[in-house]
Amino acid sequence: MLLTSIDPFLQEFERQFNRIARQAFDGDGAIMPMDGVRRDDDVILRFDLPGIDPDSIDVTVDRGVLSVTARREEQVPDDARLFVRERSMGTFTRRVYLSEHLDSDKIDAGYANGVLTVRIPVLERAKPRKVAIRRGEPKALKA
Repeated sequence: MLLTSIDPFLQEFERQFNRIARQAFDGDGAIMPMDGVRRDDDVILRFDLPGIDPDSIDVTVDRGVLSVTARREEQVPDDARLFVRERSMGTFTRRVYLSEHLDSDKIDAGYANGVLTVRIPVLERAKPRKVAIRRGEPKALKA
């Protein structure tokens, strides 16, 4: 038989310690996980933003840096008392440095089901291309 006791002080201490540890490792505590996929014609970035009002999301590009900013507002009514807080509130920002091979003038973004999808086209000069092979007499290449 296993006997345990429940110490509410210890539980609250652990909860607060975990919250502080997450903030320390995540910078400002704001978490915005991202996946990036490179295809032949574009780069797709997907950001998890559950519970975010789409009107609070800003996507900007400035000198080769894509910035995504979103805000989650407090939703506790005045007549309620909050006793557990594990969801991050406030403003979240994520910056991604873009390669010069991406066309930052043609970026588009969409938000559905808590996921922000940003599509960045690859410039024509950076796309893979087939090089034609000439046939005939071998010519010496000049170094």
